[in-house]
Amino acid sequence: MNIQHRITGEVYFVTDTVVDWVDIFTRPVYKHIVLESLEYCQKNKGLIIYAWVLMSNHLHAIVGSSGENKVSDIWRDFKKFTSKEIIEAIKNELGESRSEWMLNRFEYAGKNDNKIKNYKFWQDGNDAQGIYLNDYFEQKLNYIHQNPVKAEIVDRAEDYRYSSAIDYAGGKGLLDVMVV
Repeated sequence: MNIQHRITGEVYFVTDTVVDWVDIFTRPVYKHIVLESLEYCQKNKGLIIYAWVLMSNHLHAIVGSSGENKVSDIWRDFKKFTSKEIIEAIKNELGESRSEWMLNRFEYAGKNDNKIKNYKFWQDGNDAQGIYLNDYFEQKLNYIHQNPVKAEIVDRAEDYRYSSAIDYAGGKGLLDVMVV
């Protein structure tokens, strides 16, 4: 059976990684910039989130869109916005012991990319993979939710706060998720 029978429109598994795999998402302030931006994209751009997990240095999600905006356009805007907001937060965050080091890493990466003015936060691309089959959807869903378990952050996927695993376990997570 084709996944389109359960989900309408195009669906993608996306992965975005911070430059140099910098573990920035160990601090709530940076995590919440990502969450607030995803929520904005849901409410204002038609982003549909089927599953997600935010790890210390990368984000995995299964996403689609409703309406006229394509996932690629929404995701491009999401990355551009979060990049700027997180850089500003690093500059303004009092008590961030790693701020100088992180800004140096992101500035160095930006200087080596003609498309970037100052700082580069996300690695190029988003490794978007189209999902067309139920089995592939289930595989990616399990991969996303098991990430924090395999990283030994939690014993049970649904106990990880920055993930949709709780939604699939019957609870309510931090973002609205279309459970399938």
